[in-house]
Amino acid sequence: MIDVRRAVHEHPRIADAGVVAAAAGLTVVVLRAQQSGLYLYPRLSSGAVLASILPSDGLLHAWVPLSACCAVYWRRRQPVLLALTLVALAVVWPVVVPLLIALFTVAATCSGRTTLWVTGVALVPVVGCLLLPGYAGPLAVAPTVSAVAFAGGAVGWGLYLAGVRERAARAEREAGLRAEQARQHAREEIAREMHDVLAHRLTLLSVHAGALEFHPTASPAHIAEAAGVIRQSAGQALEDLQDVLRVLRTPTVTAHTEPPSPTLGDMDRLIEESRAAGAVVRMRRDTEDLATMDPATSRAAYRIVQEALTNHRKHAPLHPLSLSLTGGARAGLTITAGNPVQAGPGARPGGAGQGLIGMHERATLVGGSMCRTLTDTDFSVEIWLPWTR
Repeated sequence: MIDVRRAVHEHPRIADAGVVAAAAGLTVVVLRAQQSGLYLYPRLSSGAVLASILPSDGLLHAWVPLSACCAVYWRRRQPVLLALTLVALAVVWPVVVPLLIALFTVAATCSGRTTLWVTGVALVPVVGCLLLPGYAGPLAVAPTVSAVAFAGGAVGWGLYLAGVRERAARAEREAGLRAEQARQHAREEIAREMHDVLAHRLTLLSVHAGALEFHPTASPAHIAEAAGVIRQSAGQALEDLQDVLRVLRTPTVTAHTEPPSPTLGDMDRLIEESRAAGAVVRMRRDTEDLATMDPATSRAAYRIVQEALTNHRKHAPLHPLSLSLTGGARAGLTITAGNPVQAGPGARPGGAGQGLIGMHERATLVGGSMCRTLTDTDFSVEIWLPWTR
């Protein structure tokens, strides 16, 4: 049974041929019933006319109803034209089965307005059978009731399937939109990672390279030490970049493909790297056990501290950086970073401000907030993060 359904789905011509065969079989039944005086659709023709085309010696000359069944094979090309033609034939010929199939196709493939007026045309013979002289009476009730019931069922089923297809198409579009939003979110997250990681490493490298540039008379030992730090920073930056690019090349992100996700537990090493590069970092920490913090919040806090150190090296390397972490599970985590505003030839103003934007985005993503203050003498930024989400 599964193979038959699959074959029908993959080869619609098989389904169309099956519909034609079923319609022909049911039409033969309708022909037999109509010969006995039972009608499923209002007949607005004389009995003599019908007797001339359906002789009592068999169904050999019932070519019009069977031809109508064959026309159903091409019902999707011109469903409205086929339905209207069959309505005209149905008042004389027993073509009610292909007519119902045509009405179903109209409802399933055409607009609601088209379905409405085609259904109205199909019910016109019902009204005529009830109102025209010579046709009204008890014998007209059965075919009118059956015509309304069968036409309503065919149209209703077609509308139901059209609604199912529309919901499926809408669900597919929404799924595609969600997938695109997820891809966009992943690209933004990777962009933030690349900015934070590489900016931190490259500013460290720039500081050490600048020290060599401005102190060409340093001792060979100091030069060798600075060169070693530069080499180490460049190598670490390359490793970090490869970690991020590895995620981009991997079709499915898993726990083994995600880039390293440091937490606040690694913050001491981060600060020592900045101090080794010559930065003055005054650190104050009054927090509960950092291991109890939500991992996503801890990662965001680490990247925020990293970006604060990077901005300090870029914009105020000659002044000390005051860094403070306070809070706990009830109050949340508050990160404060500030330094005097540097002016003069040693200042490094400018930049696109992507660091502060990234800090704000990271705080917002974990449900936190950020506030920055700039005066003529000082610059500070304060970030609040929930301890757990």
